[in-house]
Amino acid sequence: MEEFEEIAAPPAPKTLPSASLLQAGPPIEPISRLMVYTPDQWEEFIDEWVSGVLKAKYTAVRRFTGANDRGIDIAGFADAAMLSGQWDLYQCKRFQGSIAPGAAWPEIGKVLWHSFQGHYKAPRAYYFMAPKGVGTTLNQLLAHAQNLKARVKQEWAKNIAGAITGTGTISLEGAFASYVEAFDFSIFKSISPRELIDQHRVTPYFLSRFGGALPARPKPGGPPEDIQDHEQTYVDHLLAAYSDHTKQPVADVAALAQWTPLREHFRRSRESFYHAESLRVFVREKVEPGTFETLQDEIYDGVIDTVDGQHADGLERVKAAVKAAQDMSLDAHPLGASALTKDRHGICHQLANEDRLKWTT
Repeated sequence: MEEFEEIAAPPAPKTLPSASLLQAGPPIEPISRLMVYTPDQWEEFIDEWVSGVLKAKYTAVRRFTGANDRGIDIAGFADAAMLSGQWDLYQCKRFQGSIAPGAAWPEIGKVLWHSFQGHYKAPRAYYFMAPKGVGTTLNQLLAHAQNLKARVKQEWAKNIAGAITGTGTISLEGAFASYVEAFDFSIFKSISPRELIDQHRVTPYFLSRFGGALPARPKPGGPPEDIQDHEQTYVDHLLAAYSDHTKQPVADVAALAQWTPLREHFRRSRESFYHAESLRVFVREKVEPGTFETLQDEIYDGVIDTVDGQHADGLERVKAAVKAAQDMSLDAHPLGASALTKDRHGICHQLANEDRLKWTT
């Protein structure tokens, strides 16, 4: 007689689930995401990696496309000589599984043949990379140049000779065989998926692709004592607002000495401006380009009706605008949680610095 066992309910959680957990489920590790990428997602990821990592290492980076790419996927050039100089080759194709030797043989053969033909100088390094990485067998060969060379020669007739040009067979003989024998097979290497992710982590695309939070923000410094050229526009707008308020010309910052409240307002405004500038710098290399500017746009949209409203004078318009920025919800914006009160006030002055907000008519 078969025995059956009742399925028990899972134990009660020790902590309450967070709102983000209920909305999106448990976080998925970047390595797991990478492995299930579609070809388009993989290409987008590689484009971000190229833009955020490779372009900082080379004088130029190019992707080669089409049937006559001569075995080059992405090339990083270390000097102006391009393919005739010092360069590295990155093979970034998306494979269903990890890269096996059979997939690598034709690619290695293309580099050997086309560099022998003088179509380009042999790269100083050739990197295989794929969402699921390089298989154990190929990695072992890549780690031992002499073994790799021996296997390439062994596989040539069957798996390489007919896969180089697509129009004929390339025999391993004569001068070409001598070239292959002398070739430095240690240039062939691999970059693992984890290494790729770690490198991608320093790009401004990582958080939007894999999730996570911004790191702790350093404490912003105060403004310099003297007015800088890059802040003159919002300063002029504030002085105009003060003139409108006092009904007297306020020609420069020194003139504020006779009005303590205005002098203190100006000091706070500069602190806020530089606070917002520090946020701009902080997120510049951590989020996608343009993200901070969309936060400025969000603040603008939230305060412009207030700015356009009726106010006793320009100073009251400034105060109403920064109050509106302080009170508005930014929960839907990716930088909303990072925008402190001074940042919101400071963004109003940044907008004034761009002449998008004006305190007097």
